Amino acid sequence: MTTEVTTARTTPATPSAASSARAGGYAKGRATREEILDAAMLLFGEVGYHTASLREVASRVGISHPGLLHHFSSKAVLLAAVLERRDEVDEAAFQADLDAGHDYFDALARIVERNAARPGIVELFATLSAEATSPDHPAHAFFQARYRTVVGSTTAEFERRRDEGRLRPGIDPDMAARLTVAVMDGMQIQWLLAADTPDDRPDMAAALRAQVAALLSD
Repeated sequence: MTTEVTTARTTPATPSAASSARAGGYAKGRATREEILDAAMLLFGEVGYHTASLREVASRVGISHPGLLHHFSSKAVLLAAVLERRDEVDEAAFQADLDAGHDYFDALARIVERNAARPGIVELFATLSAEATSPDHPAHAFFQARYRTVVGSTTAEFERRRDEGRLRPGIDPDMAARLTVAVMDGMQIQWLLAADTPDDRPDMAAALRAQVAALLSD
């Protein structure tokens, strides 16, 4: 008796309809998540975190409230994602400017210049940072950590200039950093309040550069 051996022919694997559908679903889910973040960023900036509702965010995106909760389980989770996204965008642009050879303070001013083209982002930050002074606000810890980081890195830059003999005598690097950050925040408020008179809007980046120049000896 002979045993017949058959050899199976292998063919290149092709995506199944099910896997293609899953991939399409993931892509659609990512796109919806981005739309939610964009809508929430605008709404939080317009009316503040406490006044904004998830139902309004869902309505702007064109999905149901349960559909939104599928992506973000709570309003606090959505807020955290919005803040994280904003910082990721700014940090990437800031680092790119540093890598391109821009001075630290010039890179800061360039972020301010970009923000002037994104009034929703400026309004979001101004509104939420004021609200978050309350200890029970879900973004309280985020803004505390953010200011520690920004003031810390800016203090280090002023310390470096002091060591190079480029900081004006008698200027404390930590105070210089806090004054610089205060100018950035304060100019945002003035800029937002002048929204109905565009010709009178202050130049936020120019104000920041003037503040830094007043602190440096060169």
